[in-house]
Amino acid sequence: MNPALIAEVEEWIALDPDPQTATMLRNWLDQGNEVDLKKSFAGFLQFGTAGLRGPVGPGPSCMNRAVVQRAAAGIAAYMKKRGLTSVVIGRDARYGSEDFTEESAQIFTGAGMKVWVLPRPLPTPVLAFAVNALQADVGIMVTASHNPPQDNGYKVYLGGNIDGVRYAGSQIVPPADIEIAQEIAAIHSSQPKGSSWDVLNDDIFNQYVNETSALSCIKGDVRVVYSAMHGVGTETLLATFKAAGFSEPILVKEQANPDPDFPTVKFPNPEEPGAIDLSLKLAAEVGADIVIANDPDADRCASAINVPGAGWRMLRGDEVGAILGHYIATTMKESCFGKAFANSIVSSSILRKIANAHSIEFHETLTGFKWLAKIPNLRFGYEEALGYAVDAKSVNDKDGISAALILAQCAAELKRDGHSMSGYLANIWETYGYHGTEQISIRVSDISQVDSVLTKLRTTHPQSLSGIELTKFEDLAIPTGNLPPTNGITMWFGDFIRVIVRPSGTEAKLKCYIEVSSTGGDKTAIAQVNEKVAALRVELLEILKV
Repeated sequence: MNPALIAEVEEWIALDPDPQTATMLRNWLDQGNEVDLKKSFAGFLQFGTAGLRGPVGPGPSCMNRAVVQRAAAGIAAYMKKRGLTSVVIGRDARYGSEDFTEESAQIFTGAGMKVWVLPRPLPTPVLAFAVNALQADVGIMVTASHNPPQDNGYKVYLGGNIDGVRYAGSQIVPPADIEIAQEIAAIHSSQPKGSSWDVLNDDIFNQYVNETSALSCIKGDVRVVYSAMHGVGTETLLATFKAAGFSEPILVKEQANPDPDFPTVKFPNPEEPGAIDLSLKLAAEVGADIVIANDPDADRCASAINVPGAGWRMLRGDEVGAILGHYIATTMKESCFGKAFANSIVSSSILRKIANAHSIEFHETLTGFKWLAKIPNLRFGYEEALGYAVDAKSVNDKDGISAALILAQCAAELKRDGHSMSGYLANIWETYGYHGTEQISIRVSDISQVDSVLTKLRTTHPQSLSGIELTKFEDLAIPTGNLPPTNGITMWFGDFIRVIVRPSGTEAKLKCYIEVSSTGGDKTAIAQVNEKVAALRVELLEILKV
């Protein structure tokens, strides 16, 4: 076995605070198991704007107590240089979440920080809310969101204004991620640990429920089928709906309680094929008005509706964005006009049209709520990957609980007036033109494969798709003055086709976003656009082969 690898493993074992992972590494050394050791020592788990995320296991390339210890120590060093003194920590119910929360609390208190810990596994939006409610300098959420069961992660929020950036309880953006990563890399010794943190009671949870439920202005007579996707959303959503005066949602019992194995789904992401099949089945059985599903940490919100003659189907993220955007724009009080709408660059262009039609300020940002949350006076923001902020003053991040409540309110109002969600969506298309969107998501074994595809597209991008000529090409890595540089490309074909290709920010995936728009919204226009989207998907799958 490579002597350098052996020395690196021995050094890691000596500082590992977890006897289980240390023993696993020791056994691999004794067995000469170079294959697993190389996987676990393929570099320190990369810290970026999504924080840390990776498989639970031993060594620097995985999520474990030793990695979390160094991450917490690095964040504490970053805090000390800026006079930041307080941290609130939350967690989901994945494997390792309790251990990683305790390790973090020990390190932060050992570094002299004031530390609060949420009382039990709760949604990410509750942690984001707690950062502002407690006026904490830093928030840590132990979660891998909608990643596969073997993963866990570490998401970082900042409060107030840091280094000239208005955070106000939102996720970190550059250069904070780079600076924290540098501090983590400088940690090479064991850290002092404390034990004097405060486990919060339910006051913050109840405050979140009360402020979120106050977003609703009607009593909701609506039949909602709800899935927590084996995550932590059920308790919070039920409490919020009850406080808002809504009928209790009908739970998909197989997915209602936290289960880190996520036994009924291949991937615990509502976007994945088959993930909400149990919800659709139950909705048909009970005659539901709407289906709502959260991802495991409940910061994302999916929905499905019953289409006459076609049955239940899940809405695309852009369709939910259009419904929420139109609903908020048409129900906002006149005094609210001028407050901003925003979406990410990979989301549909329809929100811009909705905002313009109602004289609402509009912004476009890079992908991720870390960017959307920085828009001043954000009234509604969304990204096509099921992330929605329906009121950012309490939770300066995407929030699957509040989004669920506003969707249910919209459905309740329509039901009261004898209308349906499918009819409401059809009216949106007729008003603003139909916008057909499709996402291609290609999972890869090595992220370098994504870079290879993007390099190829930058040098030999297609000059036409489906017989329509390329009209504009933009390399998003080149600063334009409007947006910070990012790894991706945008191509426009004709006047109504836009294609964006980029790496996923949280998983080893290549992502491609297709939008075809139309000035009309009748059945003929919809059919023509959908046919074009399907043809483009076939062509692009061939072009994007890794």
